[in-house]
Amino acid sequence: MKKFVYTWLAALVFQGSIAQNTDRKFETLNERQNGIEVLVNDGAYHIQFYNEHIVETTFIPKGDPVQKASHAVVLEKKNVEYTSSVSDSGYDFETQGVSVFIQKQPFQISYSYKGNPMISEKTGYVKNDSLETIQFNLKEDEILYGGGARALGMNRRGHRLELYNKAHYGYETTSELMNFTLPLVISSKQYMVHFDNAPIGFLDLDSNADNTLTYETISGRKTYQVIASDSWLDVIANYTKLTGRQPIPPRWALGNFSSRFGYHSQEETEATIEAFKSDSIPVDAIILDLYWFGKELQGTMGNLEVFKDSFPDFEGMVSRLNDKHVKTIAITEPFVLTTSSRWEDAVSKDVMAKDSLGNPFTYDFYFGNTGLIDIYKPEGEQWFWDIYKSEIIDKGVAGIWGDLGEPEVHPKELLHATGTANEVHNIYGHDWARLVFEGYQRDYPEVRPFILMRAGYSGSQRYGLIPWSGDVNRTWGGLQSQPEIAIQMGMQGLSYMHSDLGGFAGPNLDDELYIRWLQYGVFQPVYRPHAQEEVPSEPVYRSDSTKALAKQAIELRYKLLPYNYNLVFENNQMGKPFMRPLFFEEPENAKLQSYSKTYLWGNDFLVAPILEPGLKEQHVYFPKHSFWFHFYSTEVIKGGQFKTVLTVEHAIPTYVRAGAFIPMAKPMQSTAEYNSDALELHYYHHHSVKESDGQLYDDDGKTPMAYEKGQYQLLTFKAHVEKNKLKIDFESNHEIEGQLNTKNMELIIHNISNKPKHIKTNGGKIPFNWSSESKTLTIPLVWGTSEEKEVKIKF
Repeated sequence: MKKFVYTWLAALVFQGSIAQNTDRKFETLNERQNGIEVLVNDGAYHIQFYNEHIVETTFIPKGDPVQKASHAVVLEKKNVEYTSSVSDSGYDFETQGVSVFIQKQPFQISYSYKGNPMISEKTGYVKNDSLETIQFNLKEDEILYGGGARALGMNRRGHRLELYNKAHYGYETTSELMNFTLPLVISSKQYMVHFDNAPIGFLDLDSNADNTLTYETISGRKTYQVIASDSWLDVIANYTKLTGRQPIPPRWALGNFSSRFGYHSQEETEATIEAFKSDSIPVDAIILDLYWFGKELQGTMGNLEVFKDSFPDFEGMVSRLNDKHVKTIAITEPFVLTTSSRWEDAVSKDVMAKDSLGNPFTYDFYFGNTGLIDIYKPEGEQWFWDIYKSEIIDKGVAGIWGDLGEPEVHPKELLHATGTANEVHNIYGHDWARLVFEGYQRDYPEVRPFILMRAGYSGSQRYGLIPWSGDVNRTWGGLQSQPEIAIQMGMQGLSYMHSDLGGFAGPNLDDELYIRWLQYGVFQPVYRPHAQEEVPSEPVYRSDSTKALAKQAIELRYKLLPYNYNLVFENNQMGKPFMRPLFFEEPENAKLQSYSKTYLWGNDFLVAPILEPGLKEQHVYFPKHSFWFHFYSTEVIKGGQFKTVLTVEHAIPTYVRAGAFIPMAKPMQSTAEYNSDALELHYYHHHSVKESDGQLYDDDGKTPMAYEKGQYQLLTFKAHVEKNKLKIDFESNHEIEGQLNTKNMELIIHNISNKPKHIKTNGGKIPFNWSSESKTLTIPLVWGTSEEKEVKIKF
């Protein structure tokens, strides 16, 4: 009973005298095998724990039908052990983590984690004239993140966020509404609330400054999950466990893309790739915008078949590009214009969304008079997928681009097979990605799909959806909003969020902006310069000096391939974001909770992109508990401080955590040339780090679910410092059965001030090279990974 009293009192202190929904009266409570049922005068609450970190609450008003299935959640509910206690005041249900307190009078539900109050219902569920709402109490000092992709500053508290996926052409530093609006709130107190409902609405993050969080919707489920854990990475791990993890994409997706709006012909496409090859600039893919199916922008959308006048030998072109290790990606849209060659077929096959009379709903938008494919109708899904198979994938195209998938124009009067436009609007892009992903699973089970999509929903990552930040302006203001958008989306499960490198909208030829954006792109998930064609997005068509700097950035991107591929694996297995805010390092540091100008790339890189023109110096925060190595020099900086650093033309400020192992690749022109048996392994030695470890995941880069099939290799590295000795151990945690692997490595150890006396490995002395200028120690190693290897360095 003492435990119950403590939790109840803590919750009481949190609630204070906040007004409750006095019309809702507690009646009775029942513990059932599938959860806790709380009956009140106007309905019933169903509460169930997924695990000790996740609890779900659903309210079903009297007279309402049974709740529809979730579009976001894939984690199965299981019986979770919890303790319960009761008093005159209410009921307390505690797991080892999340706990729920049901107060009887006035009725209220509140949530805590390991005895610490998180959030409580204020008025809970209320139905108004036009919207249904669920309202909660907030603490005064909470910072709030989430709501999808926005450019509002990291702290989104004070905004009433519309939940309606919508493109914002040419945005810069501020964008309240964009392509990905997610019903997810993240608190600086290290918990999340996910509203598990698809129809449109609003997420009010205390816009009235009365410490209130309100979810508003037109209809649907009254369900939400509260998620909490002991660290930020664990919170995200549990959210992505709930909504699904991102499959590992093909390795070529980590390479450089050639992309613009757009390549008008086969000749222009092949000439562009030839220019990359002539300049020895690595490239892995080229993206075809809508000219592949029509000569004009307007009037042709929905053709979705090769326009032979411009691409007379499309399959030959794709094959020749493949021979050069360049994949082809083709754009598609869900709109079929009434002027397109497929309109009559779409109408006859009854695959279009309808009006109230049962006819195809047609309307005008920029590209022409159109209808919308109803992917919620089995016939519509099959019709669309058959086009993907016959017109795109079977012609050798390796990636699918889904554009305008909000959908860009989606009249509220339009009807889908499963509901109104407003009921499915926010999940259309999500289910479009599902259509493509599941189609690959059925018909191309040996292929990892690449699915680039402009809109999605909670959990879209499980369908392999690669999001981007829309039609950002080609200005410094456009660049400035990009780290915030990507960091926030990584926290919300969609970790592959990236931007059109160089900016998309506007004829702004600014070489400095272009280079700084591409240098930032080295440390964002997908490296894809893209733009309208007035200003070339490809480095091969820029000035010689700009091209040289762009090439340097792209080559670094390829050099980091093994490190980045390991980040892909961590994201796949644990939901870890690529780009991480610095408050992950220092959750208690209030100054960092709204800070995005410097971020972590994985665990070990600290990156401070240059977001303003002409900067000669940059203000950077270095997280405490670590020393940080300048990536391009021998400088080492102590963490726990802001420091002004000088900038250079050829790179943005980049630092590596002391004690880190950073695997790097040899030069290549395509990821197809990547050789994981010939690597550099950099170790950043510092006296403050007595023990550290690292890992390297590898597979063939193309087999779906290679990890689950056991077709992978996982190497671990451990460093141990003792007096005048440094020992590094190499071990393979998993090998592909029947495959012998020998690694020809260069072990490069940084920050070695004195030449070692000797170096031994597995009993024998080995040669080495020490540089007094760079303070690096280079040791050539041949390692048969079936056996452990040990390197001992004596100073």
